[in-house]
Amino acid sequence: MTELQLRLKDGNTFKTVTVDREVFTIGRLPECDLSLPFAGVSRCHARLVNISEGVWTIEDLGSKNGTQVNDRPINSPQELQHGDILWLGDANLVVQVKLPELPWEGKQEENDGQKTILRNVKQLQQQWIEVDPQQENSSNKDIIIARLKDLVDIAKNLSGATSIEEIFFQVETVVFRYLNGIERLALLIDISGNGNLEVINSAAKTLSQQQYLADDNDWISRSICQRVFQEKIAIQTADAQNDERFAGEQSILFKGIRSAMAVPLWDETKVVGVLYADARLFASHWAVEGKEELSFFSTLANLVASSVQRWMLAEKLKTEELIRHRLERYHSPAVVQQLIAVGSKLPDGRLPPQEKEISILFADIVGFTAMSERFTPNQIAELLNNLFEEMLQEIFTYGGTLDKYIGDCIMAFFGAPEPQADHAERAVNAAKRMLSRLQTLNNNSFWQEALQLRIAINSGKAVVGDVGSSQRVDYTALGATINLASRMEGICPPSECVIGEDTYGLLSQSDDFQKMGYYRFKGINRPVCVYRTHLNN
Repeated sequence: MTELQLRLKDGNTFKTVTVDREVFTIGRLPECDLSLPFAGVSRCHARLVNISEGVWTIEDLGSKNGTQVNDRPINSPQELQHGDILWLGDANLVVQVKLPELPWEGKQEENDGQKTILRNVKQLQQQWIEVDPQQENSSNKDIIIARLKDLVDIAKNLSGATSIEEIFFQVETVVFRYLNGIERLALLIDISGNGNLEVINSAAKTLSQQQYLADDNDWISRSICQRVFQEKIAIQTADAQNDERFAGEQSILFKGIRSAMAVPLWDETKVVGVLYADARLFASHWAVEGKEELSFFSTLANLVASSVQRWMLAEKLKTEELIRHRLERYHSPAVVQQLIAVGSKLPDGRLPPQEKEISILFADIVGFTAMSERFTPNQIAELLNNLFEEMLQEIFTYGGTLDKYIGDCIMAFFGAPEPQADHAERAVNAAKRMLSRLQTLNNNSFWQEALQLRIAINSGKAVVGDVGSSQRVDYTALGATINLASRMEGICPPSECVIGEDTYGLLSQSDDFQKMGYYRFKGINRPVCVYRTHLNN
């Protein structure tokens, strides 16, 4: 039976459905061979019938909204062609009718000599549209008009593609329709901008050939693709196995590539990738049609390049917006801007956990529990919102990063994500400014009663980065350094700041701190020397 597939468009994604029986029903009911829970789809909407080898028809089953083929309603069974677009209500299906082919082994075509073309891309831009001047003028005009119409249709479909998958689907449909000798197709893009080509998508002309698309994309000739990308040339070889130009490329021999074609994705300003196609057969027809097919392939690549660049820009903007939205909650605007600059290099827009030398700061309100008993929840929420807003300005002034709010406690750190050699100085200065700012707020009747803070700072190694699930991620610091700072806050006098011995050792000016003594803390198996300010004195 002839192989047939339907590609279902759902939003910006595609789902491929294989028609595995000679009579195939489509409708909203689960009992249908293809159930479509879309608006406008009847319970039993239409059916596909394989009436003979290579011939499929579609018939409407009296649906309420009818069935359309290429935007035309059908009233009787209609034969389907490869690339037809079906509309059943709001459901959109693309037909892929493909005759099964024999395996690679055992197929041969007559080899009448090697044929290789290496051309500058600019020389190919107009060649496909131009025709043989020896032909009649009227014939030339008809061919040129037909090809221009095809280019307009291709450009229109590509411009409407909103995802890289949809862009490739449009390319795949066009390539396999126009280039008969091509069996496999791949789209490679320089995502990172450093010249490293990544395989974004690939396809085979028939379902039986899908098995030859290795998961690791090892079937693609990287040597050909890299040369095309670096030199901005188009390459076509009808018999790579016997082509002296590729005599040193063992990968071509091992991969069994006979004919191949590759062109750069280039819009005359920048090369963003490569469009690659090959076959395991000798392409004898390229002796006559090779230049024309290569020219068409190159013209198509120029159109694809613009779509790919538009998609890459959209993805970059989405990544930057995602990173900015998340990071501006934690960092000062200057730090956010630095992170945005390297955002495209972050995996999934995340900052991976890394070991850093940091200073961690904890600050909470003295007597907050008793205060919560005296005021309403709305009043407490208003207090915290206003106080956090004031205190965060001092943290950001010194390049600090907000980790989180824990009830009435502010947890922040210095030295990450951007390294700061003076992270201890920054943390201490921010703490002093927070205490000073609160005193000014109290003098101006910021709250119904005077407020006091306790602040503790500790320095050392910690793991800093995005931690969480796919649903929620927090940029946070983890480790013993953080645990000790949290414990130290409990011994801090009101309106003062305490620091650990490691922080004290990093300060260039430590005159504001006096030794409190050695303390033992829960979970810490050694005595810790703690220092404190005497700002109230």
